[in-house]
Amino acid sequence: MAAALGEEAPDNEDYYGLLNVRREASQEELKAAYRRLCMLYHPDKHRDPELKTQAERLFNLVHQAYEVLSDPQTRAIYDIYGRRGLEMEGWEVVERKRTAAEIREEFERLQREREERRLQQRTNPKGTISVGIDATDLFDRYDEEYEDVPGSSFPQIEINKMHISQSIELEFGAGDLHGPLFGMKIFRNLTPRCFITTNCALQFSSRGVRPGLTTVLARNLDKNTMGYLQWRWGIQSAMNTSIVRDTKTSHFTVAMQLGIPHSFVMVSYQHKFQDEDQTRVKGSLKAGFFGTIVEYGAERKISRHSVLGATVSVGVPQGVSLKIKSVQDLNSLLQRLTITSMIVFPVFRLNRASQTYFFPVHLTDQLLPSAVFYATVGPLVIYFAMHRLVIKPYLRAQKERELEKQRESTASDMLQKKQEAEAAVRLMQESVRRIIEAEEARMGLIVVNAWYGKFVNDNSRKNEKVKVIDVTVPLQCLVKDSKLILTEASKAGLPGFYDPCVGEEKSLKVLYQFRGVLHQVMSADNEALRIPKQSHRIDADG
Repeated sequence: MAAALGEEAPDNEDYYGLLNVRREASQEELKAAYRRLCMLYHPDKHRDPELKTQAERLFNLVHQAYEVLSDPQTRAIYDIYGRRGLEMEGWEVVERKRTAAEIREEFERLQREREERRLQQRTNPKGTISVGIDATDLFDRYDEEYEDVPGSSFPQIEINKMHISQSIELEFGAGDLHGPLFGMKIFRNLTPRCFITTNCALQFSSRGVRPGLTTVLARNLDKNTMGYLQWRWGIQSAMNTSIVRDTKTSHFTVAMQLGIPHSFVMVSYQHKFQDEDQTRVKGSLKAGFFGTIVEYGAERKISRHSVLGATVSVGVPQGVSLKIKSVQDLNSLLQRLTITSMIVFPVFRLNRASQTYFFPVHLTDQLLPSAVFYATVGPLVIYFAMHRLVIKPYLRAQKERELEKQRESTASDMLQKKQEAEAAVRLMQESVRRIIEAEEARMGLIVVNAWYGKFVNDNSRKNEKVKVIDVTVPLQCLVKDSKLILTEASKAGLPGFYDPCVGEEKSLKVLYQFRGVLHQVMSADNEALRIPKQSHRIDADG
């Protein structure tokens, strides 16, 4: 049930916004807000049949919101799942005596179990296609030997290897390097903080059948740190131990391996920027019997499910390699770049749904500064050019299409919200008249004008259309004792408000008078607002 609810679209009805209370509001705050709106919308206060019908509908909505939020159990369910959670059957399994905190703990437990099931259910089809490309002729040319050969003026680029694998719980692979591979993976939780995985494999080659067994024992050392012990027998036998620390802003790994043919020590660090594109910069040092390799790179989110990355690896005696990886989960794309020392390998990798395409490109057998330079600068230049000329325009057009679809799908609902808001404004007129008279008598807070919606103040967006609605009456109706307090919630849920531009950024602009002096403020949609304030005062000399 948790999974099903978690995948639902968000609810349009915000009970906290309707009552204009904080999500942490006490029972007293809820009751005060409820009484205030009941006095405003009570059907007996309106004689006009049309207004009476509208008042009944709004009164019932306010009553429903108060009933949900005043009961600790239904409030906890609403906080976790939204209004749809209250409509779902099956809550009878939750004991009535449970507190809100216990219900939240139950939800977190269900989420943990869902994650464990997701880790254990590895039945989704996965595939990999790897194509090796030899491009050493770009850097290692023998012009004196081939200058008389026709076509020798052009670098020769060829495919030198290919590997294809497909797995559905059991892994199967085929390639020109080692031959077909069959495998099976087993996962089991030993304790809440410890699990083990075992992978059995059979590889068929010209030298016969080679069995392999890999076992990984993992333990959660603390909230952000995992320790791993790995034993690999048969195919490239080795023993590996590693510690991985993953936090919100960084990822650190230290590992040591003893095995055949490679033994090494590795340290890597990745910094995660907290920006919209989820940019990550990483570097690593790896030293062993094979030599030393230094890697550096970055990756960045280019769309909702797409990541583009690059890694440059420089080592001795391996050379310089470049790997560009593009990963796409369902509709996602990741591209990544790597350079390895002494040999340059540009590697192209594409993940589409559960299929992976991997293209390692061998650039040079020597450690050439030119190879390092082009492998480092080239992808950056291409990325910024593509991002500016292709990706940004495409994402902008895609966003417009999604907004248009969202508007079409919610058109009837938004029309109903607009009608409800207009009805609420008509019901507020008499109360607002009395509030204004009282505020004028004490030289208090008078809302002169108020607009809610999309404002365009940036010259670069001057071609965009302003979409705002007049909310002067609803805001004045919320004034009490010369104060207006709005909580941290979307203002589209307030009485008399509706969303004039679905899916777009919105703001609230208020021009008000206090103590006979004009004030003005603009607030973001989900930003708390408290007026009057001295900082909102309009300088008469300006």
